[in-house]
Amino acid sequence: AEGIYPLDLCILVVPGLYPNLQELGDYMGLSLNSDEVQRNLAMVPMGDNRVATVPSALGGMVCPVTGGDMGVRRAEIKQGLREVILCKDQDGKVGLRLRTIDNGVFIQLVQANSPAALAGLRFGDQVLQINGQNCAGWSLDKAHKALKAAAEYRIELIVRDRPFQRTITMHKDSSGHVGFIYKNGRITSIVKESSAARNGLLTDHNICEINGQNVIGLKDSQVKDILTSAPTAITVTIIPKFIYEHMVKKMSSGLIRSAMDHSVPEV
Repeated sequence: AEGIYPLDLCILVVPGLYPNLQELGDYMGLSLNSDEVQRNLAMVPMGDNRVATVPSALGGMVCPVTGGDMGVRRAEIKQGLREVILCKDQDGKVGLRLRTIDNGVFIQLVQANSPAALAGLRFGDQVLQINGQNCAGWSLDKAHKALKAAAEYRIELIVRDRPFQRTITMHKDSSGHVGFIYKNGRITSIVKESSAARNGLLTDHNICEINGQNVIGLKDSQVKDILTSAPTAITVTIIPKFIYEHMVKKMSSGLIRSAMDHSVPEV
């Protein structure tokens, strides 16, 4: 794997900064000799935050993930909860459609150029609270009524980022491909020994985002254009097919294509 070096090539010993392992020996009952360290830390990453991997018979490179990659930053699914403050537009709307799944409330649609889009809400986000009220167990009608009844200038939401989705970062090969085939936004097959295969992309999953940009509802040709124009490292956000189908249930493909926010998020 690229960027991987044995421990003895990666550590720079600066006099006075680090203790001599041979002198420590059996410090406080710990075995700190060089052989023991090398057995437990056989491989370490380089200094550019690349993920350390052990070489295998598969060969090829697992895509390096760095904090500076814009696609990774735009696609990040953050852990924990966040607060989002919304206001209504001149029509008294926030630009959201909701969906209930397993007694939870989720965002089914974020309209382009709406207060919800400007606040950074995304398809698949889970809404846990609306103005201090817990949404667990709410019906869809109750959730929409809570938004409608909220004050015009301040609606407080507590949100969890896209719990049903995950991101996969891959590298284009010399021909500009990452190694998967899709139809109607759904991944149908993975190319053997490709970056998609090495990085764990799965079939029967729908593509939600490419480098953080929502592609739900776009034609396959439009998705292809986004993939082609993307840089070498591509981060794809996917969701299992059966969950996706439940999320978009009762929404026409035309509505998704025309109303969904497909803008590139700012970071």
